[in-house]
Amino acid sequence: MVSKSIITAAAVSVIMAGCSMIPAYEKPASPVAASFPSGAAYAEADNGTANVAEIAWKDFFLAPELRALIEKALENNRDLRVAALNIESARAAYRIQRSNLLPDVNATGAFTRQRVPENASTTGSAYTASSYSVGIGIAAYELDFFGRVRSLSERALESYFATEEARNSAQITLISEVANAYITYLGDKEMLRLAEETLRTQKESYELIKKTYELGSATRLELEQAATAVENARISKVQYTRLTAQDLNALTLLAGIDIDESALQASLPDEVTALRALPAGVPSETLLNRPDIKGAEHSLKAANADIGAARAAFFPSITLTASAGLASSGLDDLFSSGSGLAWSFAPNINIPIFNAGRNKANLEVAKVSQKIAAAEYEKAIQTAFREVADQLAAKGTFTEQLEAQKSLAESTRRVYELADQRYKYGVSSYLEVLDAHRSLFAAEQGVISVRQQYLNNLVTLYKVLGGGQI
Repeated sequence: MVSKSIITAAAVSVIMAGCSMIPAYEKPASPVAASFPSGAAYAEADNGTANVAEIAWKDFFLAPELRALIEKALENNRDLRVAALNIESARAAYRIQRSNLLPDVNATGAFTRQRVPENASTTGSAYTASSYSVGIGIAAYELDFFGRVRSLSERALESYFATEEARNSAQITLISEVANAYITYLGDKEMLRLAEETLRTQKESYELIKKTYELGSATRLELEQAATAVENARISKVQYTRLTAQDLNALTLLAGIDIDESALQASLPDEVTALRALPAGVPSETLLNRPDIKGAEHSLKAANADIGAARAAFFPSITLTASAGLASSGLDDLFSSGSGLAWSFAPNINIPIFNAGRNKANLEVAKVSQKIAAAEYEKAIQTAFREVADQLAAKGTFTEQLEAQKSLAESTRRVYELADQRYKYGVSSYLEVLDAHRSLFAAEQGVISVRQQYLNNLVTLYKVLGGGQI
């Protein structure tokens, strides 16, 4: 039967469509050193510490309050939802493109009834005729002899993979953003408490000097200097009140829901992550597991597949349109042995002869795009290497900086206490006390700031080293 021949021809065409003109994929060599920098500025390694990429985020972050915030963000953050929906869109696009590898087989049914007037009838009298038909057919199926359709399908698949890696990267970024925003909130909250304590101390000093001024033991200059110190402390309090509120708003946006402020920690913790040290001799190849780099490689493979599709455009394309079915003037006779068999078979070949260099230009564009994708992949590796090296340098120096900052704050406090005693005994002016207190306030702010930067550094290391297991 003809219908059997059509199905056989379609099956043969599918089998023959295995040719591909996609160039063999060659992974670019890593454009960075084999290992990360080392030296006085960099963190010391520890053979007993696990790799960051092997630690799940729930095990990486220590504070239960922070873990709860991250879980809320992963459930409710709108940016992450968009990234997940982009994956669904890319998956659907791939399935659409992949479906072109197989013919579309459609079943049809039709009923026609028409009246022929007397003056148009061959019998000399008007009549009414009916016809019924059913059939099955293949519409414009391209025989993929040179792999054009298969190349486009490969490109769609790699684009889907790149989108999936973009979603993984977005999730890691979200986790680190929540952690850093939380640390910033706790740091500004400690700054606010310091400003409130300073304001209280300055108000007490002002009231004391005001009384001594009224008794004639203090000058008007000292009174005004004390008033200036009060207002400076008030300014700091207002600033950190505003910053704390804005930090909470940022956390609310990241989490996607309202946050109960009372459920958060009261102050900066000593440690925020399980990262104490890094494993010895971490190779820079670990960067290749970062989602953004894996996504860049999938984009490179997609561009590579585009070259195959552009090459195939130089060769003839063959499409098949075929159908077979039954036709009858009566519905009861449609499937009887007397019904008529109707069929058609229409192969079409398109041979490119002259298109003003369009195919050649498209191939050149595909090749250049592949080179751009390769350069972007290499740049992604270089950027990742620099990010890790910077954070390793920060981790290797923040501990010493924090110790020095604490020592500075202790020394400054002793200077302030001595200046205060000298003023009470009339040895020095109140200006010396004010200068010492300003230095103390700045030093204590520095301790909070360096602690905050140190904790932010640990979180950022989590991100730049690949984020661990989701």
